[in-house]
Amino acid sequence: MEWKGRRQSSNVEDQRGASPGGLGGGPFGRGGGFRIPTGGGVRRAGGGLSFGTIIFLVILYFLLKAMGIDMLQVLEGGPVNMPGFEHSDGSQVPRGSAEEEEMKAFMATVLGETEDTWNGIFQAGGEQYEEPKLVLFSGAVQSTCGFASSASGPFYCPGDRKVYLDMSFFEELEQKFDASGDFAQAYVLAHEVGHHVQNLIGVLPKFAQMRQRMSEVEANQMSIRVELQADCFAGIWGKYTEQKGLLQRGDLEEALNAATQIGDDTLQKRMQGYVVPESFNHGTSEQRMKWFKRGFDSGRMSDCDTFSGSV
Repeated sequence: MEWKGRRQSSNVEDQRGASPGGLGGGPFGRGGGFRIPTGGGVRRAGGGLSFGTIIFLVILYFLLKAMGIDMLQVLEGGPVNMPGFEHSDGSQVPRGSAEEEEMKAFMATVLGETEDTWNGIFQAGGEQYEEPKLVLFSGAVQSTCGFASSASGPFYCPGDRKVYLDMSFFEELEQKFDASGDFAQAYVLAHEVGHHVQNLIGVLPKFAQMRQRMSEVEANQMSIRVELQADCFAGIWGKYTEQKGLLQRGDLEEALNAATQIGDDTLQKRMQGYVVPESFNHGTSEQRMKWFKRGFDSGRMSDCDTFSGSV
């Protein structure tokens, strides 16, 4: 995919290295910072600090100062920037490797391309597209939808309208699921943005309401239709990307292969050696590939109706 030199979205929140807990909400503050307790300590009977404690605190202050940690800022309740971290958008972010930073730039570019696509589609329909945020995290993250670890994979939270992604997932996608390539990675993000589109047009709120009255099997069947529509919407983005001349030879095959490798049946065969169709909630490999390709071939939202008839 030709992406370098193109616009990068500004809707990216880099929380890599940040603690999923809020500042003061646990033993550690946000981003690995910490607070020194101001009460207690070793005191004389008269209430003052002992001479030895004062000497210790002075030495500790200068040691931490040499490490780049300003304890006066900590005691005032301000953020702490640890060495090797840079402060951005209220969270501390580790300086990643060159490969990680290039991946971040790629994700920001793909997000920008999805913004261009969906802004155009919504405007053509007389509507305004509300752009989602992309949150990059490492290890674990706290969203409005709750706590999630990297094992959860990329996800979209309707409550805060943000896509959450640990970029280490792409290593797993390539090494564990044999789905390599930059367009395969772009498909993953475009799928989650597809869920955001569903949220805006009312699909996700309606599903959330309906599933309260559904059995687990029924909810799984409806979930499949929701996921396949997000695949179809990702295909629509792929269509617009192709029209811009950004696709390279083999890109479409990369996305279709990724859709195949993360189908419920393929995943279950790989993990446990057999499939349990009643537990499917994303769709089979054939279904996921079919609906991505339908969106890619058509480029129209009207052709992504996964809720009428069979899928």
